Amino acid sequence: MVSTAEAGLVAKVDLSSQTLTVINDGRVMYRWPVSTARRGYRTPTGSWSAKRIHRMWYSRKYDMSPMPYSVFYNGGYAIHGTGAIGRLGRPASHGCVRLHPANAKVFYSLVKQNGMRNTRIVVQR
Repeated sequence: MVSTAEAGLVAKVDLSSQTLTVINDGRVMYRWPVSTARRGYRTPTGSWSAKRIHRMWYSRKYDMSPMPYSVFYNGGYAIHGTGAIGRLGRPASHGCVRLHPANAKVFYSLVKQNGMRNTRIVVQR
């Protein structure tokens, strides 16, 4: 496992502010609004490496909802693009971290560049 200090790419999700901060080689590159779990659902806190990525994924659990530029990090939890961009900045998901599709594409590309082993996803309150 790669630590946050050793990771080339770190995605810090702040549940309180509903933001994702992307840090590459120790430099803050981006800060984007996200949507995490709404009432009745949860976005687990913790630290993980990226486990798998998909240019396009369809949620088998939630009516085959499209999840463009998915970066899975903890079981079925992923950072991915959403069509519900009007909800970004406030809780709205079933637990995943939703991003504007353009931002999700940038993050997905950075994960591909850095490699999943060198990517750390940190979710905190």
